[in-house]
Amino acid sequence: MSFGQGGPFDGPGGSGTPNWDALAEESEAASRRKRWMLIGGGALAALAVAGIVTAAVVNSGGSPDGNPTARPTSSGEVTEPDDKPSFPDVSVPPPPNPRDYITDPKKDKAPLTPSTLFPDKTMVVGEHTYPRTNTATTNDCTSASQGPLGSLLSHNGCRKLLRATYSKGGVSVTVGVALFDSPAKATRVLQQLKDGSNIAPLAGGGVPSTFCQATRCRTLTNATGRYAYFTIAGYNNGKATETSETKAQQIGRDGAAYAFTRITQRGKDQAAKVAEQQAKEAREKAKQQS
Repeated sequence: MSFGQGGPFDGPGGSGTPNWDALAEESEAASRRKRWMLIGGGALAALAVAGIVTAAVVNSGGSPDGNPTARPTSSGEVTEPDDKPSFPDVSVPPPPNPRDYITDPKKDKAPLTPSTLFPDKTMVVGEHTYPRTNTATTNDCTSASQGPLGSLLSHNGCRKLLRATYSKGGVSVTVGVALFDSPAKATRVLQQLKDGSNIAPLAGGGVPSTFCQATRCRTLTNATGRYAYFTIAGYNNGKATETSETKAQQIGRDGAAYAFTRITQRGKDQAAKVAEQQAKEAREKAKQQS
C-alpha cells in the first residue's frame, strides 16, 4: 500500500527524504514578510517623529529653519511676533516760523545794528546795484525824521531807527527802518502818517548835504512784522523830482524792496538758528536712547 506525499518532512511512516523545493519557497516567503514589517515599522516611526517636531514648532512659535513665525491665537487669528525691533525716538519739532521772529519781541533777540540789518556794501535788487555810502542808528527816533513823523514815532514807542544811504548815477536813496514793540504800533504809524513827512535823508560818503534838502523827493512807507520802513529818494544836486522822471522813482522802489528783504531775512536767520539747535538736541537724545 502506498501513501500520498506529505509536508516538507514526512510524518511517521514517511520516506525520510526532505522536499528541498518546498523548503526554499517557504524560506523566501518568510524573508519577504520580515522585510515588509521592517519597512512599515520605519515609516510609522518617521511619521511619529515628524508629528513631535511639528507640535514643538507650533508650541514654541518658531519654524524648522529657525526663522520667527506668527503665532495662532485661541480665536484662530494670527498675531505678530512679540520680538519686534525698537528704534530710538528721533522726532524733530516742526521748523519755526520766520515771521514769528520779526513779530514777537520775546523771540526777536538777535542784535539789531546797521552792520546786521544792512551788512552788504552794495544793495542788489534784481539787475540793479547801488553802492552803500553811509549808515547811522539812533534810539531817539525823532532826531532822524522830518515833519510829523517824529511825533508819530515817539507816541507809538519807536525803540530804534536805523538808516542807510545808497547812491548811483546822480541819484540816492536813504532807507530807514524803525523798530516797535508790536506789529500794531508799526502799522498805526503808517495809518496816521501824512504826505511830506518821512525820515531825514542821510548824506556822506560822496552824497552831498544838498541831497533831498528843501526840495521835492520821492517817498515810500510800509511795514512788516513789528518794523516800519521808509525811503526818501532824489537827486544829489538838489534837483526836484518830477512826475515823469524815473531814476529817483526806481532807486526809491528798490530801496523799499531791499528794506523788506533785509527785515524778512532777519526772521529767517533767527528761525534757522533755532531749527539747527532743535536738530542737535534731537540727535543727542537719539544717541542717549540707542
